[in-house]
Amino acid sequence: MSTRGREAAADDGELERLRAEVRDLRARARVRPLISQAQGILQERYVLPDAESAFALMQRASQRYNVKLRTLAGMLVTAPRPEAGDALWFPGRVRGPEPELTFTRAHRSGSGSRGAVLKAVLGSTLTVVGTDMGNVQLTDRERGGLNIEEHTGLTADFVDFFAHVGDDGTSCAQAARDVSQVTVREVESDPVFTEPARRAILAAGSRACHSVPLTTASGLCVGMVSAHLDRPLNGLTTAQTKALDTVGAEAGRWLAWHDRTVVLDALEHLHALGSAGRGRRLRRS
Repeated sequence: MSTRGREAAADDGELERLRAEVRDLRARARVRPLISQAQGILQERYVLPDAESAFALMQRASQRYNVKLRTLAGMLVTAPRPEAGDALWFPGRVRGPEPELTFTRAHRSGSGSRGAVLKAVLGSTLTVVGTDMGNVQLTDRERGGLNIEEHTGLTADFVDFFAHVGDDGTSCAQAARDVSQVTVREVESDPVFTEPARRAILAAGSRACHSVPLTTASGLCVGMVSAHLDRPLNGLTTAQTKALDTVGAEAGRWLAWHDRTVVLDALEHLHALGSAGRGRRLRRS
């Protein structure tokens, strides 16, 4: 390689390093305010001496129940405050059985983590559509909209751009709003996208996409799974859309169960730890 070629390669490497650093900073900025808000609530509630103690409290509950800190913090800041002096945060809570997931063998007998279930949702959807690019989003309790939780085959810039999407400007936002599957046959010409969103999708190599809402038994959209294709899409068959309806309905019911069972278990554990350690300094494990 010539000297000029080596210099160009070094410049490209440095540019990508800087882009990765910016993406990382943006990701931290998206999560940090929520974590800080949760820390403040815990400091006040359990008379903790510092924010580090509050973080340690969340960390212990997160690790014990395999619940992401962001998920735990999001539920914590939106859940009703426990009654003063109550040993339980959610007294009288009814525990239901874990819903069956028929689209993946690994979870037919239960005991799946949320991350594993989301991977299975994505994998099943991509198999039905016939592609290897896609992502799963979950609803943001605090801000509304959707956050990317799982993805494959997509560029880092795509994941950064669509880390959080609002209520319009994308096909997944339309699918969430209408609670129905949405097919984009050609990204380049479909009016559902804003121009920045269209450019970001095309830059990732996607030319068509299909979004499927993840819905609870009552019809509430709690997430979205989207498949992206590197070619225009003529449409899906009735058998494909029916299979995707099954994936969306079973996944949505499982996610609702996970929130009201596993995540609330984690919050109950956090409440017990906080009440027992009231006023004391705690350290991360």
